[in-house]
Amino acid sequence: MHMYGNSNQMTLTQARQEASTVFLAKVFNWMAMGLGITGIVAYFTATSGLAMSIVASPIFLILVVAELGMVFFLSARIDKIQAGTASGLFIGYSILNGLTLSVIFLAYTRSSIAGTFFITAGMFGAMAVYGLVTKRDLSGFGSFLFMGLIGILIASVVNFFLKSSSLYWAISFIGVFIFTGLTAYDVQKIKNMGEQGIMAEGDAAIKKGSIMGALTLYLDFINLFLMLLRIFGGRRN
Repeated sequence: MHMYGNSNQMTLTQARQEASTVFLAKVFNWMAMGLGITGIVAYFTATSGLAMSIVASPIFLILVVAELGMVFFLSARIDKIQAGTASGLFIGYSILNGLTLSVIFLAYTRSSIAGTFFITAGMFGAMAVYGLVTKRDLSGFGSFLFMGLIGILIASVVNFFLKSSSLYWAISFIGVFIFTGLTAYDVQKIKNMGEQGIMAEGDAAIKKGSIMGALTLYLDFINLFLMLLRIFGGRRN
């Protein structure tokens, strides 16, 4: 009986691990698609000259507000909207973010943008692996990082008026720390979602859960990239 019980426990554990792996694969596939869409839109918007028109008009602010609205809407209504609507909003957000991020090509050289992207990918990948394999519960760490995130958002608003170079660099370095930490925390949280039975809730729940997970990691990646670009990016003359 004891051996039979251990066998059942091992089977249950393996099933949870397999479900978590499948769910994580869906999340990372959506995230990769979102980043790909954003990158393509940003590049072609910049090379077409449209980025200059965007940054020099109220369109930029409208796009930023629209992006924020989509993120808040998805987060608040994910349980009530259809899976197709959620996927459409995620793709739409990726396109809008590509339009706004196109302006970085006006400020930084293409080589430094590409180099920073690969640095970001390496750091993100390392922290994602850590979040997957660590046995440590990162939930308490996540609360600390979230408070730090609120802090740098407030500091960024303040520095918009102060124009302090010291505060600029402090925000950049602290931001790198926060978003690398959030990457590990969020990956562990998504892994736990897979292990706790989301795969048994039906295709719609799986799709919506994977989209929300992808959006979370997408935001971690983009923000980490922007913070690193502030540090390592080569300015255009």
